[in-house]
Amino acid sequence: MSDDDGSTADGAPLDRPPLDLDAEEFEALVVDELDDLPDDMVDGLENLVFVVEDRPEDGSLDLLGEYQGVALTDRGQYGFGELPDRIVLFREPLLAIAEGDLEELKEQIHITLVHEIAHFYGIDDDELHRLGWG
Repeated sequence: MSDDDGSTADGAPLDRPPLDLDAEEFEALVVDELDDLPDDMVDGLENLVFVVEDRPEDGSLDLLGEYQGVALTDRGQYGFGELPDRIVLFREPLLAIAEGDLEELKEQIHITLVHEIAHFYGIDDDELHRLGWG
């Protein structure tokens, strides 16, 4: 017997099968989560692309996302002709951390987007941890 929250009657988590989302389905979730972010968070995102890759270069499942670029607070002359910064979300690590729970996956995608967008704005990991987004 299980509760609606995905646990057994004694509170133990259910063993869920892994989510089987291909790259296209996963990207659709990322787009949905981006659309749900507050306007004041995304309105200043310029010359930035969001990318989904299966895993980080080292093949680990430890990294959920990564900001690749120069934070707004560190930019000097930045203008025409610059390649866009990138926020990369790693599909397989995010699927692994969700442990078969679609709502947990959405939550982890949301948290990862907020975390990496914060890096775009120049907020470092220490400050993100202090704010509860670490």
